[in-house]
Amino acid sequence: MGPARLPLASIVAMLIFVYMLVHHGANSEEVFTEADGPAAENSDELWLRSGPPPRVVDVDDYGAGDAGGDVTEAFLAAWSEACNSSDDRSVFLVPEGKAYLLMPVIFRGPCRAVSITAMIKGTLEAPSNRSVWLDHDMQKWITFEGIDRLHVLGGGTLNGNGLHWWINSCKLNKSMALYFRRCTHLVVEELEVRDGMQMHVAIAYSWNVVVSKLFITAPGWSPNTDGIHVSNSREVSISKCTISTGDDCISIVSGSMFVRVTSIFCGPGHGISIGSLGANNSWAHVSDVLVEKATLLGTTNGVRIKTWQGGHGYAERINFQDISMHNVTNPIIIDQNYCDSKRPCHEQGSAVAVRNIRYRNIHGTSASKVAINFVCSGALHCDGILMQGTSIYGFALFTGNERMVV
Repeated sequence: MGPARLPLASIVAMLIFVYMLVHHGANSEEVFTEADGPAAENSDELWLRSGPPPRVVDVDDYGAGDAGGDVTEAFLAAWSEACNSSDDRSVFLVPEGKAYLLMPVIFRGPCRAVSITAMIKGTLEAPSNRSVWLDHDMQKWITFEGIDRLHVLGGGTLNGNGLHWWINSCKLNKSMALYFRRCTHLVVEELEVRDGMQMHVAIAYSWNVVVSKLFITAPGWSPNTDGIHVSNSREVSISKCTISTGDDCISIVSGSMFVRVTSIFCGPGHGISIGSLGANNSWAHVSDVLVEKATLLGTTNGVRIKTWQGGHGYAERINFQDISMHNVTNPIIIDQNYCDSKRPCHEQGSAVAVRNIRYRNIHGTSASKVAINFVCSGALHCDGILMQGTSIYGFALFTGNERMVV
């Protein structure tokens, strides 16, 4: 049975609150400049929108509009034409007002075109029958790989049809809906991604990434359906997204540096997480992350750092500020003894270092008796934790209006 739904009036009120928070919130102090990431309207994006008209390649011209079934081959043919265009700029167009059944597919670079835009105006549908995936890579649905100056937008919808995945194993053979790998100067904006099989949007081994104005949704009970997942990437900006899922709204894991998350609405879901890090005694690192101007409503967690015992490496220079939480069960968490296993995790002699973490101007309500929970390792204590201007009300009250350093 799914979670109770909020009344429409409450949802509307929260959306108005989010608008006021984003457009009229107090100016936040820039804690560190290196984590700002690329600007939302950077020079590459301005260049894309200027100059001579690009070459437009419509998937319908390659048979997608006539197929009435699997259109993967038509999409690949159109992509090849757009990617290898001799024009400086090209557009891979998925027209508005149509739905296309797309099997697992990889759109590969590098491209001959200096920049390429995937203009998704229609609806892309994943096959709902899991058996048809057996001859394909079950880990990924739509992949963009090895592309420089890729811009994905259009206001269309990607429907992962994840129900049949959720009712089976929640961790084995689960597919990422939209996956970007080894992309540079990447812009992803103005898309709806819904009912992903597992992660909705994943970014890996990429650099200089702007993600903006995404609407990501799945039922609150759907397992492992992270909204946006960032790994092994640097200079990533995520802003103005609305995310409602059954797992982390945003997760940032090992190899990620200089990540900025701003003006996010999250709920339901598991909040915004750094980690998990250091599973299976591995080495992991995340640094220079700024999360600001976020609103979390009815989430399991608020802002969380989670690392496994026995791991190595560090999570450092992470800043959470100007965040509003409403009915959040675990608002602020550091857990250096994270364990996601059916069996108890044994105490180990090493840990991922957690240091130089700042919490500023975080307010709201807790749905539990514990508003702030720091579980630090006996092997390697949390270090340099600063909390300032923070008040969270619930069954218990914590007010951190004075400067507190751990």
